[in-house]
Amino acid sequence: MSIETTRPIHVVGGGLAGSEAAWQIARRGVPVVLHEMRPERGTDAHQGDRLAELVCSNSFRSDDATSNAVGVLHAEMRRLGSLIMNCADTHQIPAGGALAVDREGFAQAVTDAIEANPLITVDRREVGGLPPEEWDSVVVATGPLTSPALAEAIRARTDETALAFFDAIAPIVHFDSIDMNVCWFQSRYDKAGPGGTGADYINCPMDKAQYEAFVSALVASDTVPFREFEANTPYFDGCLPIEVMAARGPETLRHGPMKPMGLTNAHNPTVKAYAVVQLRQDNALGTLFNMVGFQTKTRYADQVRLFRMIPGLENAEFARLGGLHRNTYLNSPKLLDATLRLKAEPRLRFAGQITGCEGYVESASIGLLAGLFASFERLGRQLTPPPATSALGALLGHITGGHIETVEPGPRSFQPMNINFGLFPPLVANPLHDEDGKRLKGPQKTAAKKQEMARRALRDLDGWAAAEVDSTVEAAA
Repeated sequence: MSIETTRPIHVVGGGLAGSEAAWQIARRGVPVVLHEMRPERGTDAHQGDRLAELVCSNSFRSDDATSNAVGVLHAEMRRLGSLIMNCADTHQIPAGGALAVDREGFAQAVTDAIEANPLITVDRREVGGLPPEEWDSVVVATGPLTSPALAEAIRARTDETALAFFDAIAPIVHFDSIDMNVCWFQSRYDKAGPGGTGADYINCPMDKAQYEAFVSALVASDTVPFREFEANTPYFDGCLPIEVMAARGPETLRHGPMKPMGLTNAHNPTVKAYAVVQLRQDNALGTLFNMVGFQTKTRYADQVRLFRMIPGLENAEFARLGGLHRNTYLNSPKLLDATLRLKAEPRLRFAGQITGCEGYVESASIGLLAGLFASFERLGRQLTPPPATSALGALLGHITGGHIETVEPGPRSFQPMNINFGLFPPLVANPLHDEDGKRLKGPQKTAAKKQEMARRALRDLDGWAAAEVDSTVEAAA
């Protein structure tokens, strides 16, 4: 099949999932039109017009492929030639055990790669409503910020009300405005990650009185009112605003984003902090740091006042303050088939957060799979989904059928989900002994189980890729 006579596959949305889908399709010699509405139409969260712009954290979370489900997903995506992971690796910055990126360098790298690919055409116009009928193969990867017109068209076509939750944006602080005579560099438990040193976070300590004063002021602060279309939209527990956490009880924050465990104040090592605020490097230059877990919907003026109550941030200057936006996702187990096609209209595939996965890496990974499924279909081949024992297969299984059906009129059980070992099939037999033959107990037993699940995932994914996927790249080369 020649490139000239191959009809293009259309990808709607130039975020992480859409960029990855377009890349995977083009790798197999199939032309792509990537539709991104920015800058013609902006969103409530994006600031520029680069593809794959990160609108919340700059962390891709753990890069440990030996015992962490997110790290396993990283490794599987790298194995399949992921553009997102390649650009993340190229623009990584120190972040303890996590893979964090210089957000501007990362987005620019993805944009440059997509625009330089001769098989990808980028169309900077909004797709209003459902894609035209003549587009016979479409990947919809419009993410949590799907335009109202397209979201409404999808709802009408599926006869299904889309679910929604809120995702929040954490503030970013200029490094040179942080008082390092009060704060210190340290990763929790001194853990070093990719490119890290074990001292990759700035830590701001609080005693009990300071913490209680901060929580009281936070709970009393003003929040930005919801718009009419956001009313009655539930929060997603994985990204709660700090004021919502604080309202759940005065100790909630110090057992969440402000927990002091694993940290020792370098300026006063004998005194244990009651609570700690952490900041993580946000760009390669190290001039910007984001406040970890401090996503918020409080008004800007209140944010400045509140955050300057934190020791070491009394004179903080903010490159960006916190915000909140609504995320929309489908009831995917009901609406999508095993290859992410819309059952009501199979020419449409869905990818990314709109399918009900949560997180940068998860979103990109489902874009990767959608791109594989769409390109194989265009080439007249059938692709078996990745094994359920792999991270990719486990996440796909959650999206397309891993929930528990509820009895009407009760609430649906399908909710956005990060990758975790709870989505993987159980081991045939759990490890019982260590390498020395000693019986495993408690945390050691749990750790050994995770390590075995990680090994199984990477082994099974590699076998699937070698048998099913690799030849299509070789044929297109």
